[in-house]
Amino acid sequence: MNALYDLLFIAFPYVAAVVFVLAGLARWRTVGYTVSSMSSQFLESDRLHPASLLFHWSLLALFLGHAFAFGFPDAVLALNSQPVRLIVHEVVGFSFGLGALLGLAGLLLRRASDPRLRAVTTPMDLVVELLLLVQIALGCWIALGYRWGSSWFAADLSPYLWSLLSGEPRIEAVKELPLVIQLHILGAFVLLALVPFSRLIHAFVPPLHYLARPYQLVLWSRASGSPAATPQAAKARNGLRRLQSAKKV
Repeated sequence: MNALYDLLFIAFPYVAAVVFVLAGLARWRTVGYTVSSMSSQFLESDRLHPASLLFHWSLLALFLGHAFAFGFPDAVLALNSQPVRLIVHEVVGFSFGLGALLGLAGLLLRRASDPRLRAVTTPMDLVVELLLLVQIALGCWIALGYRWGSSWFAADLSPYLWSLLSGEPRIEAVKELPLVIQLHILGAFVLLALVPFSRLIHAFVPPLHYLARPYQLVLWSRASGSPAATPQAAKARNGLRRLQSAKKV
């Protein structure tokens, strides 16, 4: 049994980290144009917008919360030393978890119900989305069934993760955790290993160059009655012509 724990909570995290770094760099260097979420917003935006916002913002909040508890465990324990702050912390965390779960469920339903989206869906998309669904559901289960998770994360899981980074793994506390929490930990490392092979990689290559890129003016060219025929579009075209003339001078 100890050998199994060593394999799952010592060897596997290192393998996942190596795969994440090496495969991620290889994909970025060889087929960098695929390092994208391959947005399907142009296919249908109405149902995408609310579910996508709910999922992404909730997931970002959860990630930052976990990262803070990992990086500053003492601060988290001090914050939770007051019962009111602890309860607020738990309620906020669970709310974001529920938001991520509902948002992802909406995105999955949208993907399953639209034939155009099914046509551009890969097997890896389904694998990752289902794993994310299970991972978030486990997190909500833990929040409800094993209270004060932010405190025991800071007290037990943070030292374990830091021990992995230091190269001297200590998994004694992990062995004593309930099975659902152990599965949640393993799920995180599985997703980490799958990042280079899925659309998840776009989260690690934000388009920061857009901040310095000149603005782009998009004009439609269609028949009368289309956006290109509106006064606003005509005004935009005239402004573009004046800008181009000024550059030539």
